[in-house]
Amino acid sequence: MTDLSSAAALAKSNAHMNAGTPLTPEWFESIAVNTSAANRRAASLGGRRTVKKEFQAAWLVRAITCIDLTTLAGDDTAGRVARLCAKARNPLRADIVKGLGLEDERITTGAVCVYPTMVGHAVKALRGSGVPVASVATGFPAGLTPLPQKLAEIRYAVEHGADEIDIVITREHILTGDWQAMYDEVSAMREACGHAHLKAILATGDLQTLRNVYKASMIAMQAGADFIKTSTGKESVNATLPVSLIMLRALRDYGRLSGQTVGFKPAGGLKTAKDAMLWLILMKEELGVRWMQPDLFRIGASSLLADIERQLEHYLTGRYSSLNRHAMA
Repeated sequence: MTDLSSAAALAKSNAHMNAGTPLTPEWFESIAVNTSAANRRAASLGGRRTVKKEFQAAWLVRAITCIDLTTLAGDDTAGRVARLCAKARNPLRADIVKGLGLEDERITTGAVCVYPTMVGHAVKALRGSGVPVASVATGFPAGLTPLPQKLAEIRYAVEHGADEIDIVITREHILTGDWQAMYDEVSAMREACGHAHLKAILATGDLQTLRNVYKASMIAMQAGADFIKTSTGKESVNATLPVSLIMLRALRDYGRLSGQTVGFKPAGGLKTAKDAMLWLILMKEELGVRWMQPDLFRIGASSLLADIERQLEHYLTGRYSSLNRHAMA
């Protein structure tokens, strides 16, 4: 199995803070996206690369270290968050860890993601683990809260210990072409985050076209986003491979033009180990191994972890177990 200790350490650092750039429409206004080609490229991923046996097991363990283990329910409680954090600390059953030969590794999820009022509970439950706490904010999921309240919500989450803030953009700014308004809003959110990472949720299912997805990605990065994220998980269409492909192309272009490094987070609809493998393949093919590390790649998920654990048990035993054998987050 692969050595994951360095990756786990990177996940806990703030090494890649994006300083942003001035708003530069020339980087995105004339962009053209071939939708048919993007769809074909995305559809080909599963057949272009196969990862089997012990290599697949290693990739699945890597996927675990990249998960933002999430609960964003209206009936969240301190107890539910504590259970989520316990799973984040020990995402694999002890017998599976032993079978994989990972007893000396410290496997955790990439982060735990909760609502702002749950941040304090998560910080307490994760104390000493090194697992970061991420908080959604800014009127999640619609984002139609006045800007002063959005900024106050960010500051509240940071003051209570959040290491990362997942903000939502105002979709209207992209749909109406008001680039300056989106840039100013995200810049203000970046400032409110202080030392915390900012992940900009683009809600790509609401943006109508892949060109808009590219533009929103580029503006968010110019405004200082440390990660760009596909979705809130609450839209009718969430993370898809074609949308992710376009966001990664924007991320790559931004890196080339600005010299800065930005991470990527798909969220919403990733439920199976196969999904995790497809997105890892996409990251490797588009950006390389460096973007398969948890400081630059996260998966927003809640039920995904249980299926990965089930697949790893199958790798060790040759038998598929029922999901109820695996502790749910």
